[in-house]
Amino acid sequence: MSHSSSSHAPQTNPFRQPRAVWAVAFACVISFMGIGLVDPILPALSTKLHASPSQVELLFTSYLVVTAVAMLVTGFVSSRIGAKRTLVAGLVLIVLFSALAGSADSISGIVGFRAGWGLGNALFIATSLAVIVGSASGGFAGAIILYETALGIGIAIGPLLGGELGAITWRGPFFGVTVLMAIALIATIVLVQPTPRPAHRTSIADPIKALRHRGLLTMALTALCYNWGFFTVLGYAPFPMDLGAHELGYVFTGWGVFVAIFAIFGAPRLQARLGIAKALYANLALFAIDVLIIAIFTTSKTVLIIAVIIAGIFIGVNNTITTQAVMTVAPVERPVASAAYGFVRFIGGGLAPFVAGKIAEHSNVHVPFYVGSAAIALGIVVLATGHRLLGEAERAQEAELSRNPEERAEEEALAEELGSSG
Repeated sequence: MSHSSSSHAPQTNPFRQPRAVWAVAFACVISFMGIGLVDPILPALSTKLHASPSQVELLFTSYLVVTAVAMLVTGFVSSRIGAKRTLVAGLVLIVLFSALAGSADSISGIVGFRAGWGLGNALFIATSLAVIVGSASGGFAGAIILYETALGIGIAIGPLLGGELGAITWRGPFFGVTVLMAIALIATIVLVQPTPRPAHRTSIADPIKALRHRGLLTMALTALCYNWGFFTVLGYAPFPMDLGAHELGYVFTGWGVFVAIFAIFGAPRLQARLGIAKALYANLALFAIDVLIIAIFTTSKTVLIIAVIIAGIFIGVNNTITTQAVMTVAPVERPVASAAYGFVRFIGGGLAPFVAGKIAEHSNVHVPFYVGSAAIALGIVVLATGHRLLGEAERAQEAELSRNPEERAEEEALAEELGSSG
């Protein structure tokens, strides 16, 4: 969005929302806490359950790969039972499988239960974004900012809570999620209104078909490369840091705070100043350099910690700008676009930590981060192939911001109808 368009746009407060939106946003915070919650206990799990780093990394892989594949069926499910029931089903699965993971006595048991957790997470994440977009006041951009705020807060709090609970017992973070998600489940049941089943049912094939559209495929493949670097840092960096659960919790909380701040405040300003394309190119280039610094100085604890925390800046900016661009550039219903995009990017996020562990076992601790930096750089090349499409996305966002409130209200009503399909 440019200065010229945004200066004439109606200004709305993304944080003035109906109770139902806040209920879903709270559940989103808890859901996203689950990503970083296990970070501080990864070395402890490796030691206490006699598992190699690559075996422990399967906690991320099973969770995210199942989340990715399940993204393909979320629209199929929610277009048949409605958005609220899909949210509730996802939350129930997360409560159940996080409790089972906390009760497990082997790394394979935890990995298996994290897969079930990933299924619940997919049902919840894909549907929650659609519900927030459909129910939020303040238009599409405001809804995305609210969603990214929930993501940022969840990612920031997750490692802190994980570190505190993990210092007591490695089972603590899993049971912590169980309790918090149970609260989110009750809030969703009480506050979110049932949505009617849409007339149009989504098929399992729709998200795959959507990837035929070049803009969506380009953004999704860029996100896969970027997520490879992101989850290499998130999943593997705790091992070379050689810190206790408390200290790891503090490091990744600092990282998460940067994710939150730059997702909410930094990304909109950067996009307004540079435009979508230049903002993404610059951000990905700086992120690639940051991960390259991690690769070179992996054995320097101070440099490693600082570079990991700074990585939160680039992750926050990328999340917000890319999510808005994907939803704008895709010529399909937003829930279908979200599912297709989520499928591709979570595959990258799921495989990266496991591959990082394997690479380190067969070479050294530096190489996984060199690979991560190269993957992000490859993302810039992929993104450049769709440069013209980014310009179209930017013009579409400017057009949406410049419309009058009545037209935007109609768009929100349409989004609410689509929201129940995915």
